[in-house]
Amino acid sequence: MATIKVKEAGSTKYDLVTLGECMIRLSPLARGRIEYAQEMDVWVGGGEYNVSYACARLGMKTAWISRNVDNPLGRLIMNHARAVGVDVSHVKTVKYDGVGKKDRVGLNFTEVGIGPRASVTMYDRGHSACSHMQPEDIDYAKVFEKEGARWLHTGGIFTALSPNCAETCKKALEAAHKNGAITSYDLNFRSKIWSSEEAIKATKQLLPFIDILIGNEEDFQKVLGYKVEGTDENLTKLPVEQYKKMVQRVVADNPNIAGVGTTLREVLSGLINNWSAILYYDGKFVESRKYEKLEIEDRVGGGDGFATGLVYGFLNNLGADGAVNFGAAHGALAQTTRGDTSMLTLAEVLDVMGGAGARIKR
Repeated sequence: MATIKVKEAGSTKYDLVTLGECMIRLSPLARGRIEYAQEMDVWVGGGEYNVSYACARLGMKTAWISRNVDNPLGRLIMNHARAVGVDVSHVKTVKYDGVGKKDRVGLNFTEVGIGPRASVTMYDRGHSACSHMQPEDIDYAKVFEKEGARWLHTGGIFTALSPNCAETCKKALEAAHKNGAITSYDLNFRSKIWSSEEAIKATKQLLPFIDILIGNEEDFQKVLGYKVEGTDENLTKLPVEQYKKMVQRVVADNPNIAGVGTTLREVLSGLINNWSAILYYDGKFVESRKYEKLEIEDRVGGGDGFATGLVYGFLNNLGADGAVNFGAAHGALAQTTRGDTSMLTLAEVLDVMGGAGARIKR
C-alpha cells in the first residue's frame, strides 16, 4: 500500500490549496420551513471552500481556487474568505451581466431538520460562474511549481458541475501530484446534480492522481460503486467491519491510494446522531473516539470538518491516529454551530480530542 510523503512546513507558499465552488446558503430561522419563512439566515459555504476556511482558522496558509462573479454576492464570498486569511488571488472573477444569464453565484436553501424531519437542501445553482470554469482558468505552473502547495483538496461536488469542471479537476490533480503535493478527494455525492452512473464514470479518471479518499457510506456506493454489506436502504445501521472490508477492496483495486477516511454517522433524529470516523492507512485501520448521541445544531459541514482534520493532522505530523481523531473532533464540533464554515479554534479541537467535557469555562 502507498504512503504519503509530506513536504516540510515553510517549503511552499501554501500548506493547502482547495478547488471548488462556493455558494450562498439561506436557511429559515428556528429550524422553520422554507415556504413559510419571513426571515432567513445568510451563510457562505462550499465543500472545498469550507476546508480552506477551517484550516486557515487553525493557523495554516491556505488558498481557494474557483470562478466567481463580481457582484455583491460574489464579494460576500470573497470577503468571508479573506477575513480568516484565505488567499483568493487565484479565483477568476468575471463580470456580472446584471441578471445571471451567463454567470451567477449559486444559491442553496437549507432547512435544518429536527426529530424525524430530515434536513433538506434545495438548490438554485444553474448557470453558476464556477460551473463554467475551464481548465485554462488555472495557472498550474504558478500554483504548484512557482508558489507550491503541500496539499490539494477537491471533490465530487465540483467535478459534478459540468464536463469542463471534471476536466479542470483532473488537470489540477495531475499538476499537484506531479509537483509532490498530497492530493485528497471528497467523494461528496449529490444526487440532485448528477447520477451515480455519471459519477462513477468521471471519478474513475481521477483515481490515479488521488492519495487520500474521503467519503461516507453513500458516497462510496454511488461514486465508486462499492457496496457496503449489511446496510439497509436508509443507512440507519453502519456495520463497521463491513466498512473495513469495503475500504480494503477500494485500496486493492487502486494501489496508488495511500489512505481512505470515512465518517460513520447513524442518524437517530434530526438533532441527535452517533458520530465517529475510521481511517485506513499504511495497511491498518485506526478508529476515532465515538461521539454517542451527538447533539447537533446544524449537520451541514460535518464531513468537511472531518476532511479538515485529516489535512491538519497529516501536515502537522500527528500520524494516522492523530489525524482521524482530530478530524472526528473537528467534525463533531462543526455541527454544534449554524452555517457551513468553521467557527472553531485549534484550542477547542485539542480540548475535545483530549476528553474535555462541556462544563462552562469562566
